Amino acid sequence: MGSAQDRADYHDAKAQAEGKGGMPQLDFGNPLTTAQVVWLFVIFGLFVLVCYQWLLPPVGEVLASRRQRIGADLEAARAAKAEADEANAAHLAATKQARAQAQDSISAAVAAANAEAASRAEALNARLQEQIASAEARINQARDAAMGALREVATDAATALVETLSGIKDQAAVAQAVDRQIAARGQA
Repeated sequence: MGSAQDRADYHDAKAQAEGKGGMPQLDFGNPLTTAQVVWLFVIFGLFVLVCYQWLLPPVGEVLASRRQRIGADLEAARAAKAEADEANAAHLAATKQARAQAQDSISAAVAAANAEAASRAEALNARLQEQIASAEARINQARDAAMGALREVATDAATALVETLSGIKDQAAVAQAVDRQIAARGQA
């Protein structure tokens, strides 16, 4: 610690402070307090000088380097974002163009398929109409042949019936009566 005189001064100061009722550390009438405050300012000044000369410059360099690196990173990020935006816009344009081409191709394929179906349907309808006309002609021929045979059979049967019942054989009158009946029924 210190000499005996310092201890004595300390105890005197302590006794005076206890008598005054204040904090002995702030009793500037005490020579020890004044010496402590002076050394406080000297040491604090040296600490500030050491910090200013040797500690703060490296910290400042680190901060400046960090600021520069952050700025470079931000610039790189902006450039990458701009490049990504351009790539996205190009992708969207290509997608839109591909959709339009696909839609055009689909429309062309549908139109071609519809045209092909229409031409096939037309050809099929024409062939079916020919077959229908041919079948109707054959049916009409068969009906006319059957009606001719029916007229003949009906005339022969009616003549035989009239002759059996009445004993008269008038084939011309019976043929006229059969023709009238066939005409009345719409089968002539």
